[in-house]
Amino acid sequence: MADTMRAIVLDAPGPPDALTIRELPVPTPAAGWVLIEVKAFGLNRSELHTRQGLASGVTFPRVLGIEAAGVVAQCPGGELAVGQQVVTMMGGMGRTFDGGYAEYTCVPASQVIPFASDLEWSTIGAVPEMLQTAYGSLTVGLDARPGQSILIRGGTSSVGMAAAVLAKQRDMTVLSTTRRANKAAALTEVGVDHVLVDDGNVARQVHEILPAGVDTALELVGTPTLPDTLRSTRQHGVVCFTGMLSNVWTVPDFYPIEYLPRGVRLTAYHGEAEDLPAPVLQAFLDTVAAGEAVVPIDRVYGFDQIVEAHAALEAGAGAGKLVITT
Repeated sequence: MADTMRAIVLDAPGPPDALTIRELPVPTPAAGWVLIEVKAFGLNRSELHTRQGLASGVTFPRVLGIEAAGVVAQCPGGELAVGQQVVTMMGGMGRTFDGGYAEYTCVPASQVIPFASDLEWSTIGAVPEMLQTAYGSLTVGLDARPGQSILIRGGTSSVGMAAAVLAKQRDMTVLSTTRRANKAAALTEVGVDHVLVDDGNVARQVHEILPAGVDTALELVGTPTLPDTLRSTRQHGVVCFTGMLSNVWTVPDFYPIEYLPRGVRLTAYHGEAEDLPAPVLQAFLDTVAAGEAVVPIDRVYGFDQIVEAHAALEAGAGAGKLVITT
């Protein structure tokens, strides 16, 4: 194994070209940590926020990346076998310690999830954070049940498309929003039943389809659309606040009785690697391999294309996940 590696480093917040590729020493794992040879990693808005200077608790210079997929290179504690296929995510990656934007990353063993798959690394690299967030939102956040209806607000995001895939596996009726009508086909391809063009009044469109409103709703856009999402939901239905694609994070002067429709329940979800059980990851990858589910990928970039990829992430013009292969 080489002593040095290529890594994508951010010295301070800035535009996409603030991300630079340089040679760094390969990390040495301590007991309880795992060195992973990174094969692919997905891009996330969390990393965009860090690059823009919006994240708290980050020190620089920093190798970004809250997730990665690859194989175990070293594991001094013996928790995993060398060569084992794994994914990792969260736990401070790319924020309090260097993350997945590198040829090797070193992370706590507790946040490493093993799997076995013959899928391309470019496909697997899109999965970890996207699946964890979508799965956790449906289970912890919404307690979604087979046969229910779900509104996904921010449907062409990678998490929104993954949530649609998981919801259809549960035989749910899926309504999903997009601001651009030309993205409708991308949603129907992952099984969405009703594509709604978000004109700011999605509740009206929902009630035309389901007069009482949806059983569940997943809010991925953020606080600007949350009131309309709440109005889209039936009495005793549940709305889960998971995403902030709008970059608007708070509700000023929140007065619950005025803000919340009568009897509509509001929850939230944010998760860690422990919220994605290994059997769930393995089952999802198996269904993808069998052609029974899809991984919503917008584009795969090479390692040297990180600036172009981050510019695309910031523009938000795609539908699905952006992935980098090493």
